[in-house]
Amino acid sequence: MSEKITGYIDHVVFRNNDNGYTVMVVKGTKEEELTCVGSFPSISQGVTIEAEGIYTTHPVYGKQFQIHSYTEKMPEDSLAMERYLGSGAIKGIGAALAARIVRHFGEDTLRIVEEEPERLSEVKGISEKKAREIAVQVTEKADMRRAMIFLQKYGISLNLGAKIYQKYGQAVYGVLQENPYRLAEDISGVGFKIADEIASRIGIHTDSDYRIRSGMLYTLMQASGEGHIYLPQKELFERASRLLDVDPSYMEKHLMDMAIDRKLVLKETKEATLVYPSKYYQIELNTARMLNELNIKCPENEKLVERRLAQIQKETGTVLDEMQKKAVKEAAENGLFILTGGPGTGKTTTINAIIRFFEGEGAELRLAAPTGRAAKRMTETTGYEAQTIHRLLELNGVPDEEHDNQAIHFDRNAQNPLDADVIIIDEMSMVDIFLMHSLLQAITAGTRLILVGDENQLPSVGPGNVLRDIIRSQVFPVVELTKIFRQASESDIVVNAHKINRGEQVSLDNKSRDFFFLKRYDADIIIRVVIALIQEKMPRYVEARPFEIQVLTPMRKGLLGVERLNQILQRYLNPPDSGKREYEAGQQMFREGDKVMQVKNNYQMEWEVRGKYGIPVEKGVGVFNGDTGILKEINEFSEIASVEFEDGRWAEYSFKQLEELELAYAITIHKSQGSEYPAVILPILSGPRMLLNRNLLYTAVTRARKCVTVVGSEETFGEMIRNEKQQKRYSSLDMRIRELAESSLSQTMSFVPSGNEGTKAADLSGM
Repeated sequence: MSEKITGYIDHVVFRNNDNGYTVMVVKGTKEEELTCVGSFPSISQGVTIEAEGIYTTHPVYGKQFQIHSYTEKMPEDSLAMERYLGSGAIKGIGAALAARIVRHFGEDTLRIVEEEPERLSEVKGISEKKAREIAVQVTEKADMRRAMIFLQKYGISLNLGAKIYQKYGQAVYGVLQENPYRLAEDISGVGFKIADEIASRIGIHTDSDYRIRSGMLYTLMQASGEGHIYLPQKELFERASRLLDVDPSYMEKHLMDMAIDRKLVLKETKEATLVYPSKYYQIELNTARMLNELNIKCPENEKLVERRLAQIQKETGTVLDEMQKKAVKEAAENGLFILTGGPGTGKTTTINAIIRFFEGEGAELRLAAPTGRAAKRMTETTGYEAQTIHRLLELNGVPDEEHDNQAIHFDRNAQNPLDADVIIIDEMSMVDIFLMHSLLQAITAGTRLILVGDENQLPSVGPGNVLRDIIRSQVFPVVELTKIFRQASESDIVVNAHKINRGEQVSLDNKSRDFFFLKRYDADIIIRVVIALIQEKMPRYVEARPFEIQVLTPMRKGLLGVERLNQILQRYLNPPDSGKREYEAGQQMFREGDKVMQVKNNYQMEWEVRGKYGIPVEKGVGVFNGDTGILKEINEFSEIASVEFEDGRWAEYSFKQLEELELAYAITIHKSQGSEYPAVILPILSGPRMLLNRNLLYTAVTRARKCVTVVGSEETFGEMIRNEKQQKRYSSLDMRIRELAESSLSQTMSFVPSGNEGTKAADLSGM
């Protein structure tokens, strides 16, 4: 049951400035002390508060008061006033000056500060200028206090209320009364659903124009979470109708208005009207433009290239086939080049040959991949240092307007491009449209860009289908490697991956050395087999630690979904122990020693690489979706959990930030993109047809370096190979590329002189 307390803040024990979480001591009227915890947008010692919340008992720190909401109260007597003024609540007033103010004005101090602050100049040590500055501060604090009380009436939390007030100031009252849906567009953390709840409390009708427009934008943004850049008009109306519970006919009239207001872009095709959020359309268009700008010919002497290739083969002891040689030549002769192919087709050998070629030319090379794990693997296979794309671009936190993925700030951009002659990006299937756009901004025409990836892998988690669209545009030079090399052909992982990709059935006779199928038909039995494999058999077989063996599953929910598997695997692989601290966050129990994964991009999360004695040797920002590590320490006093990631970075999570982490003993196949593990275990029984498809199975199998073990139903396994269906992803980068390429070609053609037009063409070209 909720209770109220009143008192002044004596001192702050702990405060996390990122999320406002605070532990503080509040003293009541009888000077009794009470430890209070909660999240506050700002807090000052000496301030008197009236707070609502519940009493709790912390297992270590005892009785506490958990604050849910509070209001600042102005001091009611001269002692409280002195305490308030001397607390630092008002800049420029310390304890000694506060005492002089109260001595001078006595019981009238509160009225003077609030109503006539300019009179503070009567006090020795306060100039007229300083009095005016104090007056402004007092007014601002009073305004914010009133606004926070107003926002709390509509169920808005303190932290969110602070964000809203920071954005609108005194205009907040008008915004909420007229169009609360503006909050969803303007403020990170306020989605349509929160705005809709506020609107219903205010009394705005369900068929309000503001509501329908906001709901349509929200629907498009939700679709982007599924990877879509746009939605066909019909699908948009269907989705928005379900969300808003209004007839699609209400939406028709708003489309053109929103396009005029530049909220949307409408593109007509033969089949349908495509509806884009404006930012997404512009990002795609600019990406296409920059790709076309890089697509320049760099002619090389053919005989010289041949000689260099012969020398590389001799030096490295490798023999390149015709397609691999062609790839090196295309890379040498083009500003933009794409290399694609499945496992075992010699992509790594080809990349190495390309690197050696450009090294011989004295070129400055940079290598990168979307994830830390992929970058590490690239370093190992090439012997050349590779980075994540985010580190290559020198991620530098997020600007104030963090509202979507493209708002992140990189120090390398159009004004400060990358200093390199050749840039090679691996695992391109994982790169979404936003990251591609940021990368291209930092590359100047004349720098060679080489993109490497397997278009048959799952597309990126973020919006777009970049690699596939670039290849399908048919505008840029592409070499596809298809030949499986002898060494690779001895691996059934490689052979079976290609069979799966072609839709051919795989032999399940277990005569293989690296591909096994254990037929089981009960979920609990499957899990017992998985545990036995991880604990006993697999580590010895592949020479790896149990934590390096990865369980992959198509689903999050269900008997063999990620959530259930993780709970069970944690119990067996990292059981409770008196020496291991635990913390329950939401539905998850975290324990020291757990294998964990970051599940959302956090561009502001600070990390450090520690040296031999725990001393930081490198610092940076940004922890990304898919980064995995070990939970090393849980500190209940500071409410911090420390994680060491696979690439050696350490990050500290406040307990509130633990919602960004998940146990990672089992992960979805989607989350495994770009990663490689010594061994993969794939439990398969049944599930939604959309999730049990060929593309997903192919991705799972190609994640294993030494061994794949499928445990489950051979019928479901066979059905996955036959099922070509995958979720349609609406992207149009290929269309934008072709449009711009054709436009550029037609412009070039129009300048070709013909007869008497020669003079005109010449004149124009000189303009």
